[in-house]
Amino acid sequence: MNPTKSAVLLAILALVLSGCDGNGTDDVADDVADNVADNVADNVAGEGKPDPALMDPNLAKDECPATYEVHVVTNEGDFKIKVTRAWSPQGADRFYNLVKIGYLDGCRFFRVMSGFVAQFGIHGDPKIYGAWKDHTIVDDSPGDARRQNARGTITFAKTGAPNSRTVQLFINLGENQRLDGTGFTPFGYVTSGMRVVNSLYTGYGQQPDQGKIGARGNEYLAESFPDLDYIQRARLVKQ
Repeated sequence: MNPTKSAVLLAILALVLSGCDGNGTDDVADDVADNVADNVADNVAGEGKPDPALMDPNLAKDECPATYEVHVVTNEGDFKIKVTRAWSPQGADRFYNLVKIGYLDGCRFFRVMSGFVAQFGIHGDPKIYGAWKDHTIVDDSPGDARRQNARGTITFAKTGAPNSRTVQLFINLGENQRLDGTGFTPFGYVTSGMRVVNSLYTGYGQQPDQGKIGARGNEYLAESFPDLDYIQRARLVKQ
């Protein structure tokens, strides 16, 4: 194993161990095993060299596998998501491509409401977000959805208009079945590390202004909402 990969794995292991608080022991044990097995450093082309698709969404249109897993490393610890394409094909494909090109790295959880949702996906660089914010995907019909918006599922956010999903996502922190049938089609769920998701900072509620995030990115959030938690990296798990 080269030094870069070794350093990444050691750093991830340290993050997991530092998150152990005496509760959720099974989550911690699972995360440690997952961290070692995943070798998440291999998933973004060049690992450190920006993917050209970050500025050109037309380069990120791969169809995802029938199922895949994503390992998310945050400043609070790690969690894993399993995606099933049949639940929401367009959503699953978009999430796959966002992870593959490294889009989610550095994204803040800018809207976290206890018992409701943890929302993220506005890129910290306004130029990158500007390239993606209007690059919509068509709705997956309610008939395609195979899962409800239950606690732990992940779904793309949208406006009230049809076919308005872009890059914003949320993890359901509660039972949000009232969203079913309105275009919010879950495409995956958190399989381990839900303790980490539940620990994301909720103190700002809906205060962060999405327009200002889009215009100024993480500079605005760091200045006005410094306690927001964030994604350090999100990587596809090797199959």
